[in-house]
Amino acid sequence: MKFYRVMAVSRRVFRDVANDKRSLAMLFLAPIFAMCVFGIAFSGDVEDVNVIIVNQDQGYTPPMGNTTYLSQTIISNLDTGVLNIQNMPNVDEAHLKVTDGSASAVIIFPENFTQDAMMATKNPSSGTTAEIIIQGDDTITNIKNAILKTVSDALTNTMSDEGVNPALKITSEPIYGQDAEFIDFFVPGILAFVVYLLTTILTLITFVGERANGTLERVLASPVTEGEVVTGYAITFGTLGILQVALLLVIAILVFNIIVVGNVLLAFLAVAILAVTCQALGILLSSLAKRPEQAIQFFPFVVLPAFLLSGVFWPLQAIPAWLRPFSYLVPPTYAVEACRAVMLKGWGLEKIWPDLAALVLFAILFLGLAVWSLKRGKK
Repeated sequence: MKFYRVMAVSRRVFRDVANDKRSLAMLFLAPIFAMCVFGIAFSGDVEDVNVIIVNQDQGYTPPMGNTTYLSQTIISNLDTGVLNIQNMPNVDEAHLKVTDGSASAVIIFPENFTQDAMMATKNPSSGTTAEIIIQGDDTITNIKNAILKTVSDALTNTMSDEGVNPALKITSEPIYGQDAEFIDFFVPGILAFVVYLLTTILTLITFVGERANGTLERVLASPVTEGEVVTGYAITFGTLGILQVALLLVIAILVFNIIVVGNVLLAFLAVAILAVTCQALGILLSSLAKRPEQAIQFFPFVVLPAFLLSGVFWPLQAIPAWLRPFSYLVPPTYAVEACRAVMLKGWGLEKIWPDLAALVLFAILFLGLAVWSLKRGKK
């Protein structure tokens, strides 16, 4: 091995990289982008969780003293950074807020809450227990645990402030997600993410390959229009994506035994629309790359936003508030929400149609832009 030959090869490679401005920029932009997205997304805790408090507590009036409301003190100690609190007088109305998805839990203080707590303090052997009831959506374990921890911390702070140690109990009663585990929350997200990733990247690489070897140019030189080319790709890769969805759903149900409360065909529909959307995105991105090597440079910008911002691994409430709106610019967000709503809550088309409509709009937008990019490249 001759060192001068090694250095000659090295200089040539450096020169090629330096001459390729796109590759040179990606060498530095991609790691900066990855570090920023990971750092920002992982720095967030669960916050802005909508909960409803139904305070039925009648208080406790000692023989010589003023009426005490222990529930009010506990509520004042709740972390409002974690919980967005709304007060309602009726439990049934509060339940409706949870069942339609506008709130994550109902926190109920029963009528005799303070009285039972004070009686337990004065006479520990009485067996009296004051109970806080949390009835909520347990399909997202991170949010469920955040609510329980926040209430528990408020309870601890109240007992410390009041100098009492009553027998208090927090009871969790799921409205949705009975016996749900993390795998039940995780799998629907992975289902959408895998389809998004494979369909987008496969379309991108294939389309750039056809552009590089001249196949696409020959096709466009024929009477075939740009819209027909994009539609043909949509049918092919959309079908492949739908087959992926079917396979993944079978594995999720048979192998991982995940909970499926609603109509699994609706979940299938949501991810199938996502597959069509992603192939159009792949074609659109291909217009920015002339060679397969350049197409690979888009991978971080395709993978990381969906990986971190679409709610695949943790709820959107765990993403910093200022970054959260960007989640709704990522198509998998809608597929993930629709799949979880159908599979874990049993929601029907009447409740998930906004997510499906958003996916359809993304598909139309990307297909239109893909056709436009082909026409522009032909000129």
